[in-house]
Amino acid sequence: MDFLQTIPFETVGVAVFALSGALMAARKGMDPFGFALLATLTGVGGGTVRDLLIGADPVFWVGDPSDVLVCLVVAELVFALGPKRVARIEGGRRGRALIWADALGLALFAVSGTAKALAVGVPALSAIALGTITATFGGIIRDIFAGTTPLVLRQEIYVTAAALGAAVMVGLQSLGLEPFLCSAAGFVAAFALRALAILRGWSLPAFPARD
Repeated sequence: MDFLQTIPFETVGVAVFALSGALMAARKGMDPFGFALLATLTGVGGGTVRDLLIGADPVFWVGDPSDVLVCLVVAELVFALGPKRVARIEGGRRGRALIWADALGLALFAVSGTAKALAVGVPALSAIALGTITATFGGIIRDIFAGTTPLVLRQEIYVTAAALGAAVMVGLQSLGLEPFLCSAAGFVAAFALRALAILRGWSLPAFPARD
C-alpha cells in the first residue's frame, strides 16, 4: 500500500517496541545478549504472529532482516547508555519511559498490522483482530520473558486501545477515505485511549477474585 511506503509504520513500530524491550531488559539487569533478545522478541513478535496467521511467505523479518537489525541496534544503544543514563530516561515514576514507548508501539502496530491484513484481502473483522494481535503480542512476549505479568492481564486498557485504533482505520477505509488519513486516525485513536488510561488510571472492571 502506497501510504506505508511514505510513512513506514511497521519499521517505526519495531524500533519503538524494541526500545520498550531494551528498557525492560535494563530494569531486569540483563547482559547485552538479554538486551538483544528481549528487544528483538518485542519488536518483531506481534508481526510474526500476524504473518503466520495470514500465511505470509516469508514472515516479514525473514524476507528482510533490516527490522531485526533495527532491534539489535536499539538494544545495544540502550545498553551502552549505562545504568545512570537509562535511569534518567525512565524517570522516577515507575519507569514512565517504558510505559509511553509501549503505548506508542501499540498504536503504530495497530495501524500497520491492520493495513497488512487488509492488503492481503482478509475481511474487515479479521483485519481488526490481526491489527490488535500485531499491537499486543510483542508486549505480551516481552513481559513473559522478563518474568512480569503482561499488561493485558492487569485490568489496564491495552487491548481495547489497539482494537479501537484498528476499528477506526477499517471503518474509515470502508467509507472511501484516503488510506493515509485512515491510518493516521487509527493511530491517534489507539494512542489517545491508551494515553488517557495511563494518565487517568482508567482500567476495565474485573471479576471478583476467589481463593
